[in-house]
Amino acid sequence: MDSVITYRRLLHRIPELDSDLPETVAFVQSKLEPLRCHILNPIRGSVCAFFDAGKAETVAFRADMDALPEAEETNLPFASEHPGKMHACGHDGHTAMALALAEHVSENLEKLPRNVLFLFQPAEETTGGAGLLCETGILERRRVRRVFGLHLWPGLPAGTVWAKPGPQMARASEMTVRITGKSVHISRAAEGRDALLAAVELVQQAMAMEKGALPPEEPRVLRFGKLTSGEARNVVSGHTELLGCLRSFSDASFTLLRKGMEEVCDRVERSTGCDVKLHLNEGYPPVWNHEELFETVRAGLGADTLSLLPQPALAAEDFSFYQQCVPGVFFFLGAGDTAQLHANTFTFDDERILPKGVEFLKKLLYLA
Repeated sequence: MDSVITYRRLLHRIPELDSDLPETVAFVQSKLEPLRCHILNPIRGSVCAFFDAGKAETVAFRADMDALPEAEETNLPFASEHPGKMHACGHDGHTAMALALAEHVSENLEKLPRNVLFLFQPAEETTGGAGLLCETGILERRRVRRVFGLHLWPGLPAGTVWAKPGPQMARASEMTVRITGKSVHISRAAEGRDALLAAVELVQQAMAMEKGALPPEEPRVLRFGKLTSGEARNVVSGHTELLGCLRSFSDASFTLLRKGMEEVCDRVERSTGCDVKLHLNEGYPPVWNHEELFETVRAGLGADTLSLLPQPALAAEDFSFYQQCVPGVFFFLGAGDTAQLHANTFTFDDERILPKGVEFLKKLLYLA
């Protein structure tokens, strides 16, 4: 069996979360230690491997290692051995492909046009391990001039590779709205300030604002997914919390929608007498593929190897932090007709897909 498949199945058994990845880190390091590389651990839960080919420049490859807090229901013979944890986003496959590529690099170091840095990172699903790695200065110290990443992607033909120049994935922020009113018995409702009704008004206004703020053809997301309110059926709600997401492909659109949300909250506060507080975290920047580097890749590999993605995806990815430091391109590797990412039934045909992913990554090594 191809080593990349073996690695994926071993990693799939030991999913770990966030930056707490002791078994995963130990596994990755055990495969790197026999190779001709210098191993570093710049942040907790990370493994970086530098292959010095004696060149002035370095190309970096990123692999995310963390899993998700899901109870696996795939019935795979190599299913998760860690209850309540699962590789439901393909990071086991990403890590396995990077390890297989590292073996190729070690065997062919003298033939390479650049040094190679592997970034095995934690916390893609949580706090943004990519940003934390960038803050260590490792890209500058190792003279990285281009960075590549790849993500398994359901719905695209199995084993095919897709990307587009410019925006490929969204800027994402988590929204929290906390509304404080005045709780009273419903028999005296006129004396209260209903935080639940204020939330209903706020959501309606937010949806209307989102619809009119940008052209309908411009992709974006402003939606609420959770509402928590009230104490009892016969008591006017004094507190409501709304949780949602804001996503777009440009900073200008994001700023416009954020300003619109602030104005909605101000209007609802004035009209209801409730206190309305909006918080948006910084989230991940958009994944923005460097246009010149993308054209270099497509010209060097050909349209048969790299397909042009017709539309960007409204999902988010912390690979974008690397792209803020150096030119980078992020690719989707088709996972075929399978469950969606983050589903507890997600899996993929590793024997069919992963070797093709490794061969694609090898080609990136030799680009001019």
